[in-house]
Amino acid sequence: MPATPHCLVFVYGTLKRGGSNHAQLEGARFIGDARLRPGYTMYSLGAYPGLVAEPASADRVTGEIWAVSHAMLTRLDAFEGVDEGLYQRAAAPLSEFPSDLSPTDAARVEMYLYLRPVTGRERLGESWPVRR
Repeated sequence: MPATPHCLVFVYGTLKRGGSNHAQLEGARFIGDARLRPGYTMYSLGAYPGLVAEPASADRVTGEIWAVSHAMLTRLDAFEGVDEGLYQRAAAPLSEFPSDLSPTDAARVEMYLYLRPVTGRERLGESWPVRR
């Protein structure tokens, strides 16, 4: 399992393997596939998705968990526009995660939530398609 100097990130869109922005994770370690608990909805923002907290949602968004260094997490924050108020990093409440990931480590996984309005945006369901 990842050592303490690493952060765990749940990615659900273009950062996934085969995604258009997967190169941002070069040097990171793939931990495995995962699924969020209900309460989140993924919307199309054009070329990428935005995940929004919606407590009434029954969707269980799928994605991948990656172990990244603190330096890479800082770069991902910049890439995701955290300082610009586009996304924020938040705890990823997982319902399914790799069996070799301890529940303690699973509780440390973070994800990027979209912060801008999604009115009029297409709801995507549980998975962002990527070509592999």
